[in-house]
Amino acid sequence: MVTLANHFVRLQYNVQMIVVSEKVAYLSEVDPAILVHFLKSRRRIQVTPSLARIMRNERFDALLSSPRNFPPILARWITRSPTRVVIREATTPTVALAHRKMQRRVQIAVQLGYRLLYPCADAIVAPSYGVAHSLLQMASIPSHKLHVIRNPAITPDLFVKANAPLDHPWFRSDAPPVVLGAGRLVPLKGFDILLHAFARVREQMPARLVILGEGEERPRLLQLASDLGVAADVELPGFDLNPFRYMKRASVFVLSSWYEGLPNVLIQALACGCPVVSTDCPSGPSEILDGGRYGALVPVGDAEAMARAIVRALREPPEPVPAEWLQQFELDQVAQQYLNLLLPD
Repeated sequence: MVTLANHFVRLQYNVQMIVVSEKVAYLSEVDPAILVHFLKSRRRIQVTPSLARIMRNERFDALLSSPRNFPPILARWITRSPTRVVIREATTPTVALAHRKMQRRVQIAVQLGYRLLYPCADAIVAPSYGVAHSLLQMASIPSHKLHVIRNPAITPDLFVKANAPLDHPWFRSDAPPVVLGAGRLVPLKGFDILLHAFARVREQMPARLVILGEGEERPRLLQLASDLGVAADVELPGFDLNPFRYMKRASVFVLSSWYEGLPNVLIQALACGCPVVSTDCPSGPSEILDGGRYGALVPVGDAEAMARAIVRALREPPEPVPAEWLQQFELDQVAQQYLNLLLPD
C-alpha cells in the first residue's frame, strides 16, 4: 500500500493514507507529501465511525482498502458518499478462516461480512487466482467486479537496496551457505517446519539459517533451534527494512507458510537472483513459480521434502528467472492496473 501510494504521488495524484495504528513498520517510508490519518481505534468495531468521519470530511474520489475491508464499505453506506471503494483481499480467506482461532459467533459474522458486504464494493482485487477462487467461494461476487492484479513487489529501489552493504560474517564468500527466511514470526509462516528442515540439511552439509522478522513465535523458535541442536547455526536478527541485501547474498530463500495471498518475499527473492524453495500453499507460490518451473514447490508442513529441496538448491543452483516473467510484478505495470480500477473515467 505504501509502494502504491508513493507511486501515485509521483504521478501527481493527491493521495492520503488512513491507518488504524501509529505503530506500523513502514510509516517512515511514506512520502512526506501524503497526509496520514490515524484512526487510533483499539477495537475493530470503532474503526467504521472514525473512517466515516474522514470520508465525510475529505470527500475522496476513490478509496483503496487492504486488509480490513468491511469498514470502508460500511462507512460509505453510513455517509452516502460517492467515493468509489476498491477493496483488496490480502490472503486466501477460506483457508485463513479455517486456521484462525475465533469464537463461533465471530466466525459467522466474518462469513456474513464477506457474503453481504463484498459484493457492494465497486471492485475487488485478488493478488492471485487462488485468492480469487477463494473469494468466489465466500461470496456471490459479480464477475465484472473481481480482478486479479499482482502485488507491486518489484520496484526500482529494490535493486539499489539489494546492493547495499551487509556487514554480517555469515555472508562472507568463504562462509558456509546461508538459507534465508523472512516474515512475521507467527504460526502461519511455518518457521518451525523450516527449522526442522534445516536440521536435516545440517546433517548432510554445513549451512546456516537466517530468519528475518519479528513476532510472538521468537521464544519458541529459539527454543526449538536449541532442541534440534542447530542453535549455533541459526540467527533471528529481527525486522529489517532492507531484506533485499540478504536475498542478494543468500544461497537459497525458503518460504515455509501454511497459507498466503501472493507472498512478496518470494517474488523479491527471485528478483534478487536468489534460488527459492516454497511450500505449495494456498495461494500464490505456484503462480509465482509457474508451477515449479522457477523454484521448488514442496507439500505444506513436510520438513523432509523441504530439506531435500534445499539441499538440491544448494548443490545445484538453478538458472536465474527470466526478466520477462518477473515483469508482471513490477510497480509501473501493477500501479497502472490499480489506477484503471480506482479512476476508470
